[in-house]
Amino acid sequence: MTTSSEPSRRLADSADLADLAERYWQFECHELPLSAALAGVRLADAVLFRESAADHARRDARAGELLAEAGQIDAGALAAQERATLALLQRELSGLRAQYAVDSHLRPWLFPAGPDFTAMFWANSASVGDGATAALYVERLASLAGYLRDVQANIEAGHARGYRYPRVVLQAAAANTRGILGAAPEASAWMSPFKRSAAAAQPAVQAQAGRALAVVREALQPALQAWASFLEGLLVRGARESLSCIDGPAGAEYYRVWVRHFTSTALEPDEVHALGLAEVARIEAEMRGVAAEAGFAGRLADYRTFLAADTQFVAPSADALRQSVEALCKRVDRRIPEFFGLIPRITYGVQSIPEAVSARMPPAYAQPSAADGSSAGIFWISGLPSKAPSYLHPALVVHEAWPGHLMHLALLNEQTGLPAFRRHGAVKYTACVEGWALYCESLGIEMGVYTTPHEHYGRLEMELWRAVRLVVDTGIHARGWSREQAVDFMAHRLSLSRETIEGEVDRYAALPAQALGYQIGNLKLRELRQRAERALGARFQHRRFHMAVMTAGAVTLPVLDDLVEDWLQRELQASAPPGEAAHAA
Repeated sequence: MTTSSEPSRRLADSADLADLAERYWQFECHELPLSAALAGVRLADAVLFRESAADHARRDARAGELLAEAGQIDAGALAAQERATLALLQRELSGLRAQYAVDSHLRPWLFPAGPDFTAMFWANSASVGDGATAALYVERLASLAGYLRDVQANIEAGHARGYRYPRVVLQAAAANTRGILGAAPEASAWMSPFKRSAAAAQPAVQAQAGRALAVVREALQPALQAWASFLEGLLVRGARESLSCIDGPAGAEYYRVWVRHFTSTALEPDEVHALGLAEVARIEAEMRGVAAEAGFAGRLADYRTFLAADTQFVAPSADALRQSVEALCKRVDRRIPEFFGLIPRITYGVQSIPEAVSARMPPAYAQPSAADGSSAGIFWISGLPSKAPSYLHPALVVHEAWPGHLMHLALLNEQTGLPAFRRHGAVKYTACVEGWALYCESLGIEMGVYTTPHEHYGRLEMELWRAVRLVVDTGIHARGWSREQAVDFMAHRLSLSRETIEGEVDRYAALPAQALGYQIGNLKLRELRQRAERALGARFQHRRFHMAVMTAGAVTLPVLDDLVEDWLQRELQASAPPGEAAHAA
């Protein structure tokens, strides 16, 4: 029996939640202006980063206040998507506080997504449409030198508390910055918004392009030079030889915080390690079957050697590699409507990662389309053909482009019924976002993307790569593995070049726990798919299941489970005979 006060109470909780979600988004836009800029939000000033010690302290205090408000809302009075919003608000706010409590801001990431790369990522995604937007871009460009100085001050404060970076991470970070500096100012990423602008010929835009070039030469490049010198100075002042983040003050709790963040689960490092070993064994069993099909029965190691050494799989140039990937993308795009009933309004393109930084970057990555639709997404493929052999291309395409990241994130931008912080917060949900992209790799089998045993092996190798990460990341940070141990574990199981594997290991050392979300998310997506197939039987439809997952947004894995289960129960009711549906209701 319900009381007359219950509907009004539900409405009040719903309204309180909507108000809190909007105020949280305003808080996020102010505190993390880059998120707002990427979301197409107009800000009161040109600041892109607030990274000073005072900024972090203020952010932590305000997060505590908002978290207390969230605790006053009754989740039981909310609809499914509203419950998801409340859970995500609480997760993000408590996560901010947990990260601050372990001094994450005093030991920020330096590689591969250090402040220099983050700034370059912004420049590559920025758009210039007229004189006003060009002027705003130049103001923001001019603020980057101060951003680098703030991050440096935080690291210095952390250094005084005993925090140290692994030597290999500092070396890789400094090399990345030197690589960015290797481009001539006029050919750098900082000038790219003007080069791709349809308004480039307008006098006002040209004038701002001249200002931007002066900022790059006179302020930004000297700041990047100083940043590289600072990193190289840290090498002399006490870099760690060990890789583990636990080898420092509050290191174990620091790692647990980031394990929880990136997996969005309560798994402990030892549990993740054990899961990784089991997954490696499962995938290697499948690989042996593919190797036999390719003529290497009982000789999986020989097959890996063949794939790694045979030049038939390596494009003759970066341009040839890009063109081959572009053609494959169009072949995949043709099959999309058969599997997806909801398709983004915006598209994407393919570009080569600059050769100067390709050696220290992954074979490919996705740069989402602008939230305001002003620029398309970019599927970045390595500028070094040996890093992206052709047997990996199908898996890379469906992972990074469509139906993977670029399609997923473009659709997320279009979910206007969700609160803004959910539409524009995908970067905070690695397990969901990367899990979806890995799920798409296996979906590629049903889409007919893989046509040779080598390509099927490439898909398995990509999945094994993610499973190996569960073992290696926890091995490094929770079990004290050396760089050599980690590299050897991967080299014995993957056909990737040793140079690529070394870069991966350095990445795991630099970004503790970040690599854990991929396979854990993949396994959850497959579990949800199997659950839906079992429950619906012949009534299961790819298009409807994929719509349920993609319209859930970027969420934690527990929230994704709740939303898909809610969808599944509605599907069962809708497809049940009338008498059964009434009984279920």
